[in-house]
Amino acid sequence: MTKELPSSAQVVIIGGGVIGCSVAYHLTKLGFTDVVLLERRQLTCGTTWHAAGLVPTLRANYNMSMLANYSATLYEQLEAETGQGTGFVRNGSLTIATNKERLSEIKRGASMAKVAGFPCDVITPEQAKAMWPLMNTDDVIGAIHLLMDGMASPVDVTQALAKGARMGGAKIIEEVKVLDMKIKDGKAVGVITEQGDIDAEFVVNCSGMWAREFGKKAGVNIPLHAAEHFYVVTESIPELQRGLPTMRDMDGFCYYKEDAGKLLVGMFEPNAKPWGMDGIPGSFFFDQLPDDYDHLEPYLEAAMHRLPILEETGLQLFFNGPESFTPDDRYHLGEAPELHNYFIAAGFNSVGIQSAGGAGKMLAEWIHKGHAPQDLWDVDIRRNMPFQGTQRYLEERTTESLGLLYETHYPFKQYKTARGVRRSVLHEQLKAQGAVFGSENGWERANWFAKEGQAAEYEYSFGRQNWFENNKQEHSAVRNSVGVIDQSSFCKYKIEGPDAETFLNRICCNNISVAIGKMVYTQWLNERGGIEADVTVTRTASDAYLVVSGVACQTRDMDWLRRNKPKDASVFFTDMTSAFAVITVMGPRSRDVLSKLTKADLSHEAFPFATSQEIELGYAIVRASRITYVGELGWELYIPTEYAPSVYELIFETGEVFDIRPYGYHTMNSLRMEKCYRHWGHDITDHDTVLEAGLGFTCNFEKEGGFIGKEAVLEQKANGPLPKRFIAFLFEDAGPLCYHEEPIYANGKIVGRTTAGMFGHTVGATVAMGYVEHEAGVTKDWLESTSFEIEVECERYKVTPSLRSFYDPSMKKIKC
Repeated sequence: MTKELPSSAQVVIIGGGVIGCSVAYHLTKLGFTDVVLLERRQLTCGTTWHAAGLVPTLRANYNMSMLANYSATLYEQLEAETGQGTGFVRNGSLTIATNKERLSEIKRGASMAKVAGFPCDVITPEQAKAMWPLMNTDDVIGAIHLLMDGMASPVDVTQALAKGARMGGAKIIEEVKVLDMKIKDGKAVGVITEQGDIDAEFVVNCSGMWAREFGKKAGVNIPLHAAEHFYVVTESIPELQRGLPTMRDMDGFCYYKEDAGKLLVGMFEPNAKPWGMDGIPGSFFFDQLPDDYDHLEPYLEAAMHRLPILEETGLQLFFNGPESFTPDDRYHLGEAPELHNYFIAAGFNSVGIQSAGGAGKMLAEWIHKGHAPQDLWDVDIRRNMPFQGTQRYLEERTTESLGLLYETHYPFKQYKTARGVRRSVLHEQLKAQGAVFGSENGWERANWFAKEGQAAEYEYSFGRQNWFENNKQEHSAVRNSVGVIDQSSFCKYKIEGPDAETFLNRICCNNISVAIGKMVYTQWLNERGGIEADVTVTRTASDAYLVVSGVACQTRDMDWLRRNKPKDASVFFTDMTSAFAVITVMGPRSRDVLSKLTKADLSHEAFPFATSQEIELGYAIVRASRITYVGELGWELYIPTEYAPSVYELIFETGEVFDIRPYGYHTMNSLRMEKCYRHWGHDITDHDTVLEAGLGFTCNFEKEGGFIGKEAVLEQKANGPLPKRFIAFLFEDAGPLCYHEEPIYANGKIVGRTTAGMFGHTVGATVAMGYVEHEAGVTKDWLESTSFEIEVECERYKVTPSLRSFYDPSMKKIKC
């Protein structure tokens, strides 16, 4: 039967699962009444209908936890608003630990819960047993109890959201298949369906497992892949108490949910089974996949160990249904960098019910405001690279990503699958030196170097890992002699043309109208003064610049440049990332080493800090840039890729008498922390202003033409002491290690959370950084008169705050 479709709408949403309905609902709450949601068959028929319906609140970080908490609060209130029940109850959750490392992980989660304001208790095995009497706790060493976690009926939640959307004026039309997109001048302008076209100002892809293939039709990359996902439902168990908290035994890769006297046991198993390699069938409709008892046997045995009563309990249902998973287990949200006005909310990694409320709210506000309403970099679609959308990459990674949800989330943990995608031309030389590689944005990068006879592999822990001493020695080499790191993974952009200076001066908050060869450290700000990028800009000619950015920002940076380029500007962008290797030579003896390889004058007078020159080095002509991210004298060497191996060899041959050694990214991190250097995406984001981040010195308010965000920065500056500031902290105790998201206390009250932490071998303790808030202003006087602590694994430690770095705050080491 042909449906009567409108010819136009302000927003068209594709997909009638819980995510699409949440987006529609929240758009109407913002005043959008001309919203059309199109579902190819019936609401929930893809994956929503078979979800387990868990609604936990605590996620990997504060921002994602707050979105999950919003979902729970919304589902609790929807019935009163719409008259449609959701089945939501706050039954709480219990997560157990059977080994020391898991206990460390859940205790760190309990500390973060305090920042979010979630009631969370660390309890004993005996207390856990009292909550779940049927549980075997012989091997349990601890647990956490989250009181506000809940569960709901996925179908009912979706229907409630749909009803709320209709009450707000949205049209929800089932049995309409969307075939393609309408595109004009780089924008989405509507959809093509089997029953006619609909023009639209915005299009939202919420098509779940189909999102990747549908995205391809518009040239949009949405990396996700379906995997088989299992749970079983038992027969009635008379001994099973009603209203039990959801129990997670992540070491056994299982969760347990009481459901009307029966037990649902779900699995997040390692070595998952990708599904739909040849595409998701168009006929897929409330379908399930074949059973696989052999695949699940180890996890059913683990379930019987945890709940011995299962040995004598029959299974009423063995369910296998597909869910879509992303390469990093984080969903995709936001406006596509390839196509304006095309938004995505997909790839929810089996946490769609938990995430739908918050994700729908965020995307609706993104459409409404024209920018992300808060820091959403974790899930921003712009974090992805084209290779991540390839079939082989996704199929391989999906075998790992499902199980990773329940594996121990160690700091510095590396993926095992889909590795070796992007390799520096120096890869084999690094490997021969003992490099232990990590993966970042597909790049294989040396994180640390194993000693002779030491296995070149990680031994993970929440404490000092097996590379701690390696890190110490690498750290010492850079501080006291000379170290070399391969930073070829830097993103590098050539900006050129007659209008390059005018364009970049508008983009950058600092003044880039400088002499050829001068380097400028600067940020790209948004209209709110938030930091969109943290870069160096080197003027290489009168009409050309080299911009260098972090490894994770390639897609995002290029998108920002394109979006802000005036139509009539004569300026051109070229991504040069693959064209140049970068060998960075750092340390007090770096000048001695490099001077033996070039006739160029490397003295401070001839080659000042923050300048760049083309010099002969060995057989190559390289761009040598005197800059640092570790707080020492040194140079970044930008070398055409094919010349880099010979230059690398010469540097180490020449540096042998100066005790030269390679260092990895873990060491770079510990060095930069001692210098309080920020890292975009962790320490600074688009929702931290340049003043809050302590980077106001990069803003040039006098330059002609101003810069994006200038007015917002000036307004904030005029309002007096900032109530939020980025602060460095040094632990008084040398024992604890912190990483991120730990609570920061001022006089016993939580005032912020850490963004990063690492042991500083020069200062002899962990350095942490993060934002603190104080309504009257975060001033030097307040910091000095206040007692600060940081909580690690539910224990507080005294820390010393500072607005300056703990190592060489006067920068004498750099400018010598």
